Amino acid sequence: MSLTDRAIEQIRELIRTGALPPGSKLPPEPDLAVQLGLSRNLAREAVKALAVARVLEVRRGDGTYVTSLQPSLLLEGLGGAVELLQGDSAALQDLMEVRKLLEPIATALAATRISDEQLAEVKRHLDAMREAREDVEQLNAHDAAFHRAVISATGNETLLTLLEGISGRTLRARIWRGLVDSQAAGRTLAEHEAIFNALSTRDALLSQSAALLHVSNTEQWLREHLRTTDALPFRPVAER
Repeated sequence: MSLTDRAIEQIRELIRTGALPPGSKLPPEPDLAVQLGLSRNLAREAVKALAVARVLEVRRGDGTYVTSLQPSLLLEGLGGAVELLQGDSAALQDLMEVRKLLEPIATALAATRISDEQLAEVKRHLDAMREAREDVEQLNAHDAAFHRAVISATGNETLLTLLEGISGRTLRARIWRGLVDSQAAGRTLAEHEAIFNALSTRDALLSQSAALLHVSNTEQWLREHLRTTDALPFRPVAER
């Protein structure tokens, strides 16, 4: 472990133990260096690294603060990391496996917690998908919003952030699917309707099964097409 890594770990330990809780202000750099037994340069490098990781926030003219440490903040770099996997067919399949593990269970959890208002939001996105079935990019944008609304109903921010982190990559996969498969829109709508209907009954097992079928069908399609290509030719798409 490098000296900088050790300095980072020392500051993390202060945060973990509650000595520096979320929102608290760090001591000035000279005092922090003395407190941790570090040189000022090492303290500065550690703070910079933790700021990049969104653990700390450096406010010019005010000082350095511990962030909220919310999952949506700490894990926001996941989506960017996933985008770097673009063009790697093996990585895409790995991501689909992660989605297959997480999304059906999340949908089951949503079924036990979803409110009438949240269910109505899911339906709004489903209706928008029906209206946009001839517009592949719009259809898939509403598809992503549908899933976000479902996972949001779990009330689990970490789960939502993790699944959204992989959705940018899989959104492009779904768009390409729509471009090359004329039957995809109809199947996608039917699968989403099944998920909505299951959620409407608040049946966790039925909701999990509907989501698993949907993700499995997408995964199967990708595997079939990746057998004959090194990677899917993704088009740049504005995320919504």
